[in-house]
Amino acid sequence: MADHGKTTAKLPKEFVWGYATASYQIEGSSDQGGRGPSIWDTFSKIPGKISDGSNGDVATDSYRLWKEDVALLKSYGVKAYRFSLSWSRIIPQGGKNDKINQEGLDHYRSLLEELIKEGIVPFVTLYHWDLPQELHDRYGGWLNKEEIVEDFVNYAKVRSRRH
Repeated sequence: MADHGKTTAKLPKEFVWGYATASYQIEGSSDQGGRGPSIWDTFSKIPGKISDGSNGDVATDSYRLWKEDVALLKSYGVKAYRFSLSWSRIIPQGGKNDKINQEGLDHYRSLLEELIKEGIVPFVTLYHWDLPQELHDRYGGWLNKEEIVEDFVNYAKVRSRRH
């Protein structure tokens, strides 16, 4: 067969293949472990917004089944896993002066440690459109640049510290 000048692009050998999820889509346990409500909890319960009426209250129950999820990833030969954190699970009300939920921090630390132990490189997304509902109610969330930037910086700092 003739080449016709076409080349086949190849990914570099160091390219890391993996899977990705978002906290609201898989965690469930929306009222467990000290998690506060997010804007998705509220939105998904407005009649007619989700055609089949589903929501993330249970999802795939990954908050409770995270060890089994990591084992499943390993069984698939996954080398990397990108997942998002639930801001509402770490700081339930979301604000810079609001209470930190140690149970939420512990959950994500355990997940990270298990992934690393199993040879899966974690890639963490701090925010995947899962704003604490309280910040939306308090000052309009992302519509208030001054407040939200301070609250997000605090959230990022809380998550980056070792607890």
